Amino acid sequence: MSDHHAFLDEAAALLGPRGLTRDPELMEPWLTDWRGRFHGAALALASPGSTQEVAALVKLCAKHAVAIVPQGGNSGMCGGATPDGSGNAILLSLRRMNAIRSFDEQARQAVCEAGVILQTFHEAAEAKGLRFPLTLGGKGSATIGGLISTNAGGTQVLRHGSMRAQVLGIEAVLADGSVFDSLVALKKDNRGFDLKQLLIGSEGTLGIVTAATLALVPAVADRVVLWAGVASLKAARALLLHCEALAGDALEGFEVLAQSTLDDVVAHVPGSRRPLAGRHAWHALIELVADRSGAERLGALAEDLLASAFEQGLLEDAVISSNEAQAEAFWQLRDEIAPAERAKGPAVQHDISVAVERMPEFVDQAVPLLEAAWPGTEAVAFGHLGDGNVHFHVIAPPGVDPLAWQRSDGKAISRQVYDLVTKWHGSISAEHGIGQLKRDELARLGDPVSLAMMRAVKHALDPAGLLNPGKLV
Repeated sequence: MSDHHAFLDEAAALLGPRGLTRDPELMEPWLTDWRGRFHGAALALASPGSTQEVAALVKLCAKHAVAIVPQGGNSGMCGGATPDGSGNAILLSLRRMNAIRSFDEQARQAVCEAGVILQTFHEAAEAKGLRFPLTLGGKGSATIGGLISTNAGGTQVLRHGSMRAQVLGIEAVLADGSVFDSLVALKKDNRGFDLKQLLIGSEGTLGIVTAATLALVPAVADRVVLWAGVASLKAARALLLHCEALAGDALEGFEVLAQSTLDDVVAHVPGSRRPLAGRHAWHALIELVADRSGAERLGALAEDLLASAFEQGLLEDAVISSNEAQAEAFWQLRDEIAPAERAKGPAVQHDISVAVERMPEFVDQAVPLLEAAWPGTEAVAFGHLGDGNVHFHVIAPPGVDPLAWQRSDGKAISRQVYDLVTKWHGSISAEHGIGQLKRDELARLGDPVSLAMMRAVKHALDPAGLLNPGKLV
């Protein structure tokens, strides 16, 4: 049994009053996940200011057998940064470690600490004439460390890949307090396992990310956003292939949403309007971008793309943004889907993927199947069609008690959705991670060999099980 009093005394001496607090009011906001689904307790909130302090604290935790729950912006979707209710773990916040250590404009790389806010990093890169090609709705709170730990995705994965593709080097503190330093980015390195990739997406269960070397790309000189109405999700897939063939690397994003989802957003957001006059079963939001070398040709490319798509019968109607304000208005319709859904009522959300080419067929089969099995519900799918990843949500019937419905029917619905996805050889988590929300479902549905390998790695790197216990595996 750990001597918590001795541990806390030593931790306070190590970190000082700025780096350690037990004040309930200061700790409370960080003990509940942002969705309000999970609430826990902690011995204290530790906020080290350097990698060296993180390493010393982890060694102290190992000495006293104190569990550690790492946390970034606390904006995760699966409760992966929330401690359990025992109060025996320490909550380790990386938010004070928010320095951008260096920019190398010629190499298009930057080294930044785990607590850097994504939006802050975007702004810093833009000031250098560069950009970090990963964005998502929570960019104002999500941190680099959290994005790495969950291998975050977003709306630019189609062209640039997920967080895993952006990380060139990594620094992390392991369970024994040793520091894994692999920040130097080498284009070719065949010295065995790529250990940084092992840490990416491990949700703090194998090590605590403290810094990373990240890839940057040239700043966007111009962009054009198109909104297209199509007859079906299969037609949207055909339009995507057409865009990929004609636009190539200029195609930055391709998002889809159903007509009913668009209706909900327009009803929820004051002053918003539908981009197209008519109604269409599905809508596609398409973004084309160019750096300075291709900016002059971007408008013509967008027009040629739509003209050829019309000729081939790939879309029913479409419009090209005439200015940046209209481009932003199109994207706002996409970004407001989740708030509009919450205003409509409780729902169970699923972040799923199947093979890219099979997603239209999956949605076409899954939506009526779920709605028939659970009368009064509404199943909706939206998101990143080009990645084979959609957010598949099932909205509760009107008038239900939210908490009671989520614990009963909602839980059963999620189980059915995950069974379906597994039957289609897909993933129950495309970009949000596992955390504690999906841990039991992963154990139930995951490949036994894969699970055994993950557990073996976990035991090898964290034999005492002190790093983010109860999460992922």
